[in-house]
Order: sequence, then structure tokens, then C-alpha cells
Amino acid sequence: MTYTLQGPGRLDATIDLPASKSISNRALIINALAGNEVRPENLSDCDDTDVIVKALTLMPDVIDIKAAGTAMRFLTAYLAITEGEHIITGTERMKQRPIGVLVDALRYLGARIEYVEKEGFPPLRIKGQPLDGGSIEVAGDISSQYISALLMIAPRLKRGLQLKMTGEIASRPYIDLTLWMMGVFGAEAEWTDIDTVSVKAVPYRCQDYTIESDWSAASYWYEMIALSGDRDASVRLTGLKDDSKQGDSVVRYIFSLMGVKTAFIKENGKDEVRLTRHRTKLPRLEYDFNNSPDLAQTFVVACSLMNIPFHFRGLASLKIKETDRIEALKTEMRKLGIVIDDIDGNQLVWDGKRCEPTLEPIDTYNDHRMALAFAPAAFVFPGLKIRHPEVVSKSYPRFWDDIRKTGFIISEE
Repeated sequence: MTYTLQGPGRLDATIDLPASKSISNRALIINALAGNEVRPENLSDCDDTDVIVKALTLMPDVIDIKAAGTAMRFLTAYLAITEGEHIITGTERMKQRPIGVLVDALRYLGARIEYVEKEGFPPLRIKGQPLDGGSIEVAGDISSQYISALLMIAPRLKRGLQLKMTGEIASRPYIDLTLWMMGVFGAEAEWTDIDTVSVKAVPYRCQDYTIESDWSAASYWYEMIALSGDRDASVRLTGLKDDSKQGDSVVRYIFSLMGVKTAFIKENGKDEVRLTRHRTKLPRLEYDFNNSPDLAQTFVVACSLMNIPFHFRGLASLKIKETDRIEALKTEMRKLGIVIDDIDGNQLVWDGKRCEPTLEPIDTYNDHRMALAFAPAAFVFPGLKIRHPEVVSKSYPRFWDDIRKTGFIISEE
């Protein structure tokens, strides 16, 4: 399937954002560890959350998490301390995404995990049993999801857990989000050093919990405001909190430099954000995305099409996402006439270099964020085509319906 997009001349809409995928997935695992008496409210309806719901509800012998990397990491740790034997697997791409760091850590704690096919990669055979816990060191520079997976099971370990992270710690806000949510459910977990978290063997308690809206999803609406030709463009986004613990809430500060103003308002007692344009000229953007790598695609597309040269660092984890996002961005931006260079596979640089645009359809590589980040480019390139647009169901299933509400014309072929 391929979509052809025509952006509206006027951008004025109110959008009910999806619930946060990151918070939903953590809430489900913690809630299950707490006894599963009260199900979290306003769960994300995306694919990644759905596979966790089904796994925790049905607990089949073979758990297929499809393309959900978060589910693979979180459920691996959960199954390691949960009675029963299971195989956890996923798509062919998932079988290429490393999980050895997490498996090694769980094995060190006493978990019984075997590789079914290739050493260091899914699928895994897991025989759950109680684990003692104790002290452990884990590389912190690969994926914060490994860290979060270990931390969430820590209150159930007999001796708790003292977890030291070596090297640069990637996506620290996501670790902070995990610790904050654990605390809401009664866990005693805290940073005891700049690189160490200690979790006591204090069990979770059941807790009512409502999921807030997703700041990652909001980033694409910021991008639309920035790229729209409408000087009076205005979008209201529901359910976003000013004090959110989501790491991607930093998007509002970065886009403020690029001419998008954020105003927090209350409408009928509910939280809303209003996005509008203001006049500004940013000559260049340098930013380290180590703490918010999922925003990188949004800003690569936005900056390039706003003629803002950039140097983005902290992108090492992009190579092990749903696709190699470094190479995918370089390839697809060339179709729009933008030549981006990478440095050591963890930095992207654009100094204004261009080529002849081909305007070939944008390939999405089975990566939801490729489709989401490139869709706003239709404001600059009317008639932009995007292949396999259905991939947005991984995090934002209603995205195409939402942009139609704003006046986007979408034709299918």
C-alpha cells in the first residue's frame, strides 16, 4: 500500500493524542508484578502495547511480540521470575536485534534462559523461577530498556537489586520514568550514585493508574506546525502534562527554537497544549539525542526542510531500532534532495548539501517513526508518497485519521 499526501493550506485542529506507549508498557508489567488486581486505565491502543496485554492475559507457550522491542525486553525479564516455561519470539527484524546484555544480566541473577536460534538474539526459551537478586553491573550505553526491564522486576527479587551502569548512560529520562512509576506502585527504588540504582525487596502494591498522552506522538504535530505554510497555524493536543516524566517532552523546548510556541491550558478541567507559530530564525541546531533518540527522525526531517543545518549526536541506539535509522534517514532524505552525512554511525550532520530530488515514494522499513516523521514533509512536497503507511499502528494507530481531520487529502494506491 502507498499513500499520496496533500497537506492543507490552513492548519487549525484539536487532536486527541494516543496514550503514552512507554508509560502503558511499564504500567502493564508493574501492575502484573503487583498482582494484576486493577488494570491501568487509558492504555495505549497501539500494536506494541497490545502484544503485552495479550501475553500477560493468555500467557501462551509461545509468545510472539512481533516487532515490539520494548515488549521483548520487558517480557524477557518478567518471564524470568514468573513460574512457567515459554518461548518468546518476534519478527525477522526482531531476531536481528541484540538482547545479550539483558540475558547475561538475568543469567547472572540466576535466570534460566536459552537461545533458541542465534546466540545473543531472540527467540528465547525461558523457564521462570524466583531469583535472589543482589549487585550487578550492566552496560548503560546500549538501551535503557534493558535497565528498565531489570529494575521493574527488582522488588520481586529476594535481596532486591543494586544495579550499576557502566559507560555513558543512554536515555536516562526513560530510566527515571521507570523509577518514578515503580514508586507510584509502592517500590523503594532510587539513584544512590550517579551511575547506580538501588531497589529494596519491597513488593509492589496494587494501584489505580491512568495513562497520560504521548509526547512522542505530539512531536509530529510540532513538526507540522513548523513546516506548514500557514502563519496562523494552531493545533490543540489533549492530555499532555507540563510536569510529565516522559523524556520526549523535551520536544517543546527544541521546537521553541524553531518557531513553535507551546501553551499549557485547562479546558473543562482537562490538560491541553496549544501549539502556534512565532517568528524566529535559527541559524543552526546542535543537539545530543542520547536522552531522547526517538525524536531524531522528527528533527532530521524538520530541520532539513526548514533549511536549518544541524549536527545531531547521541544516535548510537538508532542502528538497533526497528531498522537502522541512520542509514534509512540518509537514504530517504536523498529522495527529497537532502544529503546527510553520518560520523561513526552515531552522529548525523547536514551543512546544506543537496542533490537533485527524485521524489520517489518514501520507504518506511517497517518502522513506524519513518512514516510519522516524513508525513509532515507533504507541506513542502505536495503529493509526497509514503509506502506501507500502516506501520504507524505500532505506536499511533489513528495518525492518518487524525491528519485527515486537519484537511490532509490522502489517496491510496
